[in-house]
Amino acid sequence: MARPHIPAEVERRVREEAKNRCGYCLSPQELVMARLEIEHIVPRSRFPQDDPAADEEPNLWLACPICNGHKSDKTSAVDPETGEMVALFNPRTQRWLEHFRWTEDGIRIVGLTPAGRATVIALHLADDPEALRVRTNWVSAGWHPPGE
Repeated sequence: MARPHIPAEVERRVREEAKNRCGYCLSPQELVMARLEIEHIVPRSRFPQDDPAADEEPNLWLACPICNGHKSDKTSAVDPETGEMVALFNPRTQRWLEHFRWTEDGIRIVGLTPAGRATVIALHLADDPEALRVRTNWVSAGWHPPGE
């Protein structure tokens, strides 16, 4: 199925509201070599075919290619602490600092809540080798970790 066009004005508003950074790992556009992607919080595949709600602004946010690739069509994952299936973190409606924190070295993300822990596992926020390598360099340059 062809991906529908997101109007430029909607994309501009989403990028502005997301502060031009990934909603999951907080990587800023200015440090990511690829363009941050407009991400569907609830994947289009979870909507009835041709449902316009899938592409409406309340379902859109920004994600870096690494996080978006790991998220894929996931909406929930298992919280490793409780073993329960929980909804993934929603960057549009939830505050990052309530669900996550950075490790002392600023390289890995730690989940603080069921949604945070499940999201860390599902999106490989603490163990993606490329992300860890890049964050290590950003820390060395004094660019990381970001604030909320």
